[in-house]
Amino acid sequence: MRWSPGAVLAALALLIALPYDAASHGAGGAVTRQPAKTANAAQPTRPAQPARPAHDDRPFGAECRSSVQGSTAVAYCHNPYPETDRVRLHIECDRWWDVDSDSHPVAAGPAMTVRLTGRCWKEIRSVWVSHQR
Repeated sequence: MRWSPGAVLAALALLIALPYDAASHGAGGAVTRQPAKTANAAQPTRPAQPARPAHDDRPFGAECRSSVQGSTAVAYCHNPYPETDRVRLHIECDRWWDVDSDSHPVAAGPAMTVRLTGRCWKEIRSVWVSHQR
């Protein structure tokens, strides 16, 4: 079986280009390494750390992409994690008399994509999505 150079390059690019959020991290986002143990080395003592709940160590949060066209805002949120993420769309309107809006929380379950929409009467100043466990 012969592979074309384009297919090999595409496969290599897919293997190397992992999303940043998919990389494994130690506690606090830093990679930690243990020093090599030797027979004569004294054991370093670590200060006692308070116990944290297990869910704090796991990655969390749907990846959201938003767009604005005219007076309408749309956000698509995909949750790749096993915990449900409750996402809300927030819209800040540009005109002082136009009412800003916040959507109801929408549950984005594991491997689920949700669509959030909202609008202003006139122009939109800013759009953002908030996450809740």
